[in-house]
Amino acid sequence: MSQLLDPIHRRHIESLGISREARVLEVGCGNGSMSAWMAEHIAPDGQIVALDLDLSLVDNVRAPGVEFRRGDFVTGPVDPGRFDFVTARAVLHHVADAKVATGDLVASLRPGGAILLIEPDFLPVSVAEPIEMRTFWSGWLAWSRERGIDYHIGPTLAPRLACYGLKEIEATAETEIYNSGSQWADYWRDTITELRGDLIQSGKLNDALIAEFLAHCANPRWWTQTIAFTAVHARATGS
Repeated sequence: MSQLLDPIHRRHIESLGISREARVLEVGCGNGSMSAWMAEHIAPDGQIVALDLDLSLVDNVRAPGVEFRRGDFVTGPVDPGRFDFVTARAVLHHVADAKVATGDLVASLRPGGAILLIEPDFLPVSVAEPIEMRTFWSGWLAWSRERGIDYHIGPTLAPRLACYGLKEIEATAETEIYNSGSQWADYWRDTITELRGDLIQSGKLNDALIAEFLAHCANPRWWTQTIAFTAVHARATGS
């Protein structure tokens, strides 16, 4: 996932003009790839705090200027009012109360600080062809809802930030069209294969639908859209 989404994430961060001395918070740092990149390219003279519930993926990461911190941001803001830049990617759609979680992220900003959130929107797959693929994604979404995952959270990000009085709110969404042999085809094949047992046990999908989806992912003549990712950035009021 970092290979698929890091380029999008980097591009949006670069557009914000973050200070070299910035104090940065990344929530849900995963394997640390973005925090390490920011420490080198965006804020080499600043400080990066990289937060995650599980830091096992960063055990061997060497990133001067990055403090990897184990923690859960939904229990309250991280160092309230201290950060020049706060970012989270593909985190909020897994959170039970996204409204509270968004508020915690905003509360970590200093006056005038910038925030960038990137989250999924499954709208493009709702028109997938053939019809069996729409049936597959409908089952996937039903399975995800039962597990508290909101794959349609992306379009709600801008109004959520507006509710906290942030300014200069800008939002974009982008997707990718792929076929077999692409990184997205590999990602979905591996993900669905790993979750196959749970998906079938849930009753939301059956083995035949999963097998057909995997066959389409292996077919170079089948082109389809993947998830859209909504990127929203804004600034806190003040200076």
